[in-house]
Amino acid sequence: MAKDYYKILGVDKNASQDDIKKAYRKLARQYHPDLHPGDNAAAEKFKEINEANEVLSDEKKRKNYDNFGDPNGAGFGGAGAGAGGFGGFGGFEDIFGDIFGGFGGRSQRAQTKTKGDDVTVEVTLSFLDAAKGCRREIVYTRDEPCSSCSGIGAKNSSAYKTCDKCGGTGQVQYTTSNGFFRQVNVRVCDECKGTGKKIIEKCPDCNGKGYNRVSTKVTIDIPAGADTGSYMRKIGFGQASRNGGPAGDLIIVFKVEGSKLFRRKNFDLYVTVPISITTAVLGGKVKIPLIDDTLEYTIPDGTQSGKIFFVRGKGIKTNRGTGDLYIEVIVEIPTKISREQKKILESLEKETDISKTSKMREYRENMEKMYGENPYQKK
Repeated sequence: MAKDYYKILGVDKNASQDDIKKAYRKLARQYHPDLHPGDNAAAEKFKEINEANEVLSDEKKRKNYDNFGDPNGAGFGGAGAGAGGFGGFGGFEDIFGDIFGGFGGRSQRAQTKTKGDDVTVEVTLSFLDAAKGCRREIVYTRDEPCSSCSGIGAKNSSAYKTCDKCGGTGQVQYTTSNGFFRQVNVRVCDECKGTGKKIIEKCPDCNGKGYNRVSTKVTIDIPAGADTGSYMRKIGFGQASRNGGPAGDLIIVFKVEGSKLFRRKNFDLYVTVPISITTAVLGGKVKIPLIDDTLEYTIPDGTQSGKIFFVRGKGIKTNRGTGDLYIEVIVEIPTKISREQKKILESLEKETDISKTSKMREYRENMEKMYGENPYQKK
């Protein structure tokens, strides 16, 4: 059956884009290859999650998928269309053939050429490179389609023949009987590996494999706003197909390092700024770091420690929008003061009755309700 992308991400068909994004990020972190080294099942699950997200996070592809079962809007394709159909699903061709036929009237044909496997590469970015965007050169090893034989494995277009075992269909039927029931199974032909052809004279450059193991270098432009778990796809730069189909894709997954100044949530930036007692009490200007510059921000008088200020449009700038800036101020209390400074503070405390502030008044009232005692009443 066609893949149920909603089921893969664990969301309802009426899920919002935010729900889809949250579900994808949760699953991507859970099945990320770094957490499961050598686990092929986890790698396949990770690839499946990325494929589902690529379709459902794109409004146009999602609409086509909902209406036709195919994100490209190609409608139902493949041999099983009469019984529900199998779509192409973003370049993945129908590899099922006539597997649900087999009881007569089934047309024989060679197996559809299948797409090669995807290659997943993780790229680590600094906080600023991810926020501003950058260019990266990626070097990895893959099975590249042989340029001499175009991936067919034969020396030339006449250097192969029809497979004797499957008759060129690429499939072999196996029939088993159980009482009154007869079951027909269809498998890929083990002689021709599903191609329907047998090579007479092998390509000298790839020795009949149709591909060569090579080191590949790719340069990519990473747009601003990349985050841990986000990815880019470069079509055709994955593993070569084993039966002459298109090569798989290169999936570049990003891992973003932390920052000593910033925290981020999507495109919003959060920064914690220490201020002196004097600035907190009297107000003043402080310099706030931004991605490309600094911002001079005026702290109002009477600012409490932990207060958060909001500045619109000063977060991460991307082609999908700009985030905001959140400034949290922390009042720094001096640990060592002189005798003269101590006298000044004591004098200030006498002149400033903090018991009359709204917070202290609320605290006093709650104490009186619970214990019948005013903590600020002189005894």
